[in-house]
Amino acid sequence: MLRLGRREFGRHEPVIMAIVNRTPDSFYDQGATFRDEAALDRVGQAVAEGAAIIDIGGVKAGPGAEVSAEEEARRTVGFVAEVRRRHPEVVISVDTWRHEVGEAVCEAGADLLNDAWGGVDPKLAEVAARHGAGLVCTHAGGAEPRTRPHRIGYQDVMADILRVTVGLAERAVALGVPRESVLIDPGHDFGKNTRHSLEATRRLGEMTATGWPVLVSLSNKDFVGETLDRPVKERLIGTLATTAVSAWLGAQVYRVHEVAETRQVLDMVASLAGHRPPAVARRGLA
Repeated sequence: MLRLGRREFGRHEPVIMAIVNRTPDSFYDQGATFRDEAALDRVGQAVAEGAAIIDIGGVKAGPGAEVSAEEEARRTVGFVAEVRRRHPEVVISVDTWRHEVGEAVCEAGADLLNDAWGGVDPKLAEVAARHGAGLVCTHAGGAEPRTRPHRIGYQDVMADILRVTVGLAERAVALGVPRESVLIDPGHDFGKNTRHSLEATRRLGEMTATGWPVLVSLSNKDFVGETLDRPVKERLIGTLATTAVSAWLGAQVYRVHEVAETRQVLDMVASLAGHRPPAVARRGLA
């Protein structure tokens, strides 16, 4: 059982985490949800389309202008409080690696801290434990936040992913984070080249076999773009193909830009796997 905020999710229940960037320079939407009203509209649409989690980020993942912890908090804390007020049942996640920001957003109502940079600030897990919040434990290959990998290598990329993510998850539980609220993430593109991310996807079953719920953040990423030689705005098909494979291999949470399309893919895979009945079954019966 995965428990986040007020919500519980069964073992075979796929969960959509919708991305809402509070940044003026996000790689995908170039700041489309930087302003409050546009961001709140995005939250409402994502919830209506089937997102159970809203992931709010205040700093672009890639290189760019410096964003202080104070500025990151300014972009996220008040917004978290307003989303909590408007959508009391939704799970609110905040994408941050800084414990100061984690503290502030948890006080404002966040349920989950999405640490995409692999525990670079070890105090973030302590914050999650103190507030009873969940934690995403990600493999980033030891990369510093907001840096791109350069000729990084692994003897066995999945072995390294398992060592790091399971280690972070076990540490979080030891600190007091509820075990049922901890997820692990292979960290596609983070500290990895395209071949590493493809291999991580092929071998995702090794992560799901650990028993920890697995989150994948695949949406429109560079490894999809390089694999198909497509720019950012033309990566949806590749993203959905990767989503289907990840679902078949047992991932549970999907961090995405396109909620409605992802919902259909996940429902179809769940039905193929025998975990979900068809929405309609009239063929050959009427």
